[in-house]
Amino acid sequence: MTLDILVCVKRVPATGGKITLTPDERHIDTRYASFTMSPHEECGVEEALRLVEKHGGTTTVLTLGPAVAADQLRDAMAMGVQRAILLQTGENEWDPGETARAIVTEIERQRAAGHDFDLVLVGNEAADSGDYQVGIRVAHALGRPAVNGVKSLEITGSTAVVKREAAGGWEIFEIDLPAVIGVKEGINLPRYPTVPGRLRAKKAPIETRMLSEPADGLASLRMRRLKLPPAKGEKGETLGRGVEAVPALVEVLRRLEIVTP
Repeated sequence: MTLDILVCVKRVPATGGKITLTPDERHIDTRYASFTMSPHEECGVEEALRLVEKHGGTTTVLTLGPAVAADQLRDAMAMGVQRAILLQTGENEWDPGETARAIVTEIERQRAAGHDFDLVLVGNEAADSGDYQVGIRVAHALGRPAVNGVKSLEITGSTAVVKREAAGGWEIFEIDLPAVIGVKEGINLPRYPTVPGRLRAKKAPIETRMLSEPADGLASLRMRRLKLPPAKGEKGETLGRGVEAVPALVEVLRRLEIVTP
C-alpha cells in the first residue's frame, strides 16, 4: 500500500531566539526575529518522508499564514517533500477553530482533485501559542481517528500502530487509516536539507490560495496585548584561582552528588 501523506506545519519564531515586541505590544517585531517551522512539525515532515521511503507514495506540506510562510514550505521541500500548499492569510493570528476549518476545506478540495490523504500529520502543539487543538478538530470534522503525543508510528496495510509515552511505559493504539496523528518531538531526528534540495525547493511551485478572514471575524480571539515574561537572571561564583580553587570545586561536586566522599 502506497501512502498519500499531508503534513501541516506552522511558521513560528525560532526556538531560543530573542523576542522583541512592537511599541503597542500587539505584535512581534519581526525586524529582530528569525522564523522556522515548529520543532514537532519538523519531526512530522521527517516521519512522512521515512514512511514514503519505506512504503512509497506522495508527501505534501501545508501551512496557513502570511506570504512569508512560504519559506517554511520550501524548507520542508528542501528536506524532500514533493508538494506544498500555502493557505495565505493576512498578518492576524487565526484561532485553532478557524485554522482547522480552513485545513479541512483544503483537504476536501484535494480529495476532489485526487489526493485522498491516508495520513494527516500535525505537530503535537504549536511552539508559539501552545495550541493542542488543530489536529483534533480536523480529525473530528473529517470523522477520522486521531492520536496525539505520538513518539512511534508504524504502518501495516491499512492500519497504523502508534505509541506514546505514559507513566511507567507506553500507550499503544491500533487505528485504521485514514487518520490524523499528532507527532511529538523526539519521534525521530530530522534530516538536514542538502544543497541540491534547497536549489530544487527554491524553484518548486507552491499551490497558493488566498483566504480572507471569516465574515464574523476571528471571534474567539480577543487580544489586549502581548507580554514578555521577565528574563531570568543568572549569576556566577568565583571559587578561586588556579590550584587554590580545587578544594572548593570538589565540595561543589559533592553537594551535587557528582562525586562521593
